[in-house]
Amino acid sequence: MEMSEIIANLIKRLVLKPEEVEVIENQGEQTCVFEVKVAKEDMGRVIGKKGRVIEALRTIVSAFGVKKRKRCLLQLIEEDKD
Repeated sequence: MEMSEIIANLIKRLVLKPEEVEVIENQGEQTCVFEVKVAKEDMGRVIGKKGRVIEALRTIVSAFGVKKRKRCLLQLIEEDKD
């Protein structure tokens, strides 16, 4: 199971609209960035009180990066659907 799948599974369990969760992995030579898109109304659930949930997710991603010897980041992107 890839890290992007793990992140998606964790976030889908937190949100009200799991079908709108999308994780995009951008690999570089020294870094990897995981962009997470969620529905507008689910932003608060992913961020959590005082940012605790998103920080916990970022810690998991960072630990994965140490294992791969890369700097890994997690960015939360608000999905704007009109």
